[in-house]
Amino acid sequence: MYRHSDKDLQLFTIDHGSPIPLHIQVETIMRELIDREEYQQGKLFPNEIDLAKRFGIARNTVRQAINKLVNEQLLIRKKGVGTKVAKNRITTKLNNWSSFTLEMHDKGVDFQNYEIKASWTLADQDTADVFGIDVGSKVLKLERLRGLEAGPIVYFISYFHPRVGLTGAEDFAKPLYEMLEKEYHTVVVLSKEEISATLADDELATILHTNPGEPILLRKRIVCDPGERVVEFNVGYYRADRFTYAIDIARK
Repeated sequence: MYRHSDKDLQLFTIDHGSPIPLHIQVETIMRELIDREEYQQGKLFPNEIDLAKRFGIARNTVRQAINKLVNEQLLIRKKGVGTKVAKNRITTKLNNWSSFTLEMHDKGVDFQNYEIKASWTLADQDTADVFGIDVGSKVLKLERLRGLEAGPIVYFISYFHPRVGLTGAEDFAKPLYEMLEKEYHTVVVLSKEEISATLADDELATILHTNPGEPILLRKRIVCDPGERVVEFNVGYYRADRFTYAIDIARK
């Protein structure tokens, strides 16, 4: 059986001055170790005490990160033995829904981005309630206007929980959830949605190249990780004359 060496951790550091929580930083390091061949082959992970000493953090902080990976079935922890990678790793993927980019690609629809804008804003009451944070907290806001060559069809506004660690400098032209998983180790598995109808006001009509008063499909989506923690709060405005939202429901 492989045993860990302190050299395993020498390439990793914790930034105590970063706004990213310490347990998230530890979790990111652990995920990188999980992908290494030696750990895939059964090498034991450094224990909580060693990790805490190396990074100068509390043992409970390390335990919080490890518990999350155990809950995701990426790690197995046995008392008196240690922690190692699960042999049959289960990676939860999206099965009933996908990012808009991948969904349209699968349908053979060539969508284009008319505008992508990321900025920092202060959480209003609705966003604060969804995320469970204080009103006025800084959150990343992503606006995307998308459509066909003939014109825009949908306007997305997304807000991301600060724990994700986005900076605003990411390439948001990429499939969103694929980017979150690969670059920020944030896997999304649950979408809670509300669909309603509204009418385009002057601002929305200008954005979607339609007339004020035209029908608009409004979809609110709350996207969660495997622990049902909210990752994204998304509001989508679709031109009702150009887009149909279809749902398949099987009878039980």
